[in-house]
Amino acid sequence: MTLSTCDISDKLHPNVQYLEPVYKSFGLKKSFSGHIVTVKCFEDNSLIAEALNNNGKGSVLVIDAGGSMLCAMLGDKRASDAIRNEWEGIIVYGVIRDSAAINLMPIGIRALGVCPLKSVKKGIGKRNLNISFSNVKFTPDQYIYADEDGVIVTEKRQIYE
Repeated sequence: MTLSTCDISDKLHPNVQYLEPVYKSFGLKKSFSGHIVTVKCFEDNSLIAEALNNNGKGSVLVIDAGGSMLCAMLGDKRASDAIRNEWEGIIVYGVIRDSAAINLMPIGIRALGVCPLKSVKKGIGKRNLNISFSNVKFTPDQYIYADEDGVIVTEKRQIYE
């Protein structure tokens, strides 16, 4: 059994980071957790597609899209890739599209909102680096937990005792 974000917060505060509560939840999976894998890109989802086409078992993809609200960083095709490759969930500092289809899929996604415009594909961006947004520093291989009460980051995986 996995601890809730509230339980982890109670146990570890102040040694927990809290994502600002402005993210919307998409997909059927309302809670997910895993070690952090990062992508930093701006209005170009090429590296997101590459990441989601690799095995993501036990991992959450954290995407720093610079908070852009101008184009979607992923849609139903990338969400399908994530499901097929066993990603636990996705956090997007930006927007997504195809939300009606994604909301019927067994994936958990948190994003700032939606936009129908797709991103460009020029291969610009970086992977597996430390990134920061929305009051959190995301370090690859630290752990992220998301549920109906919010999203938190801890240095190590929390095990139910």
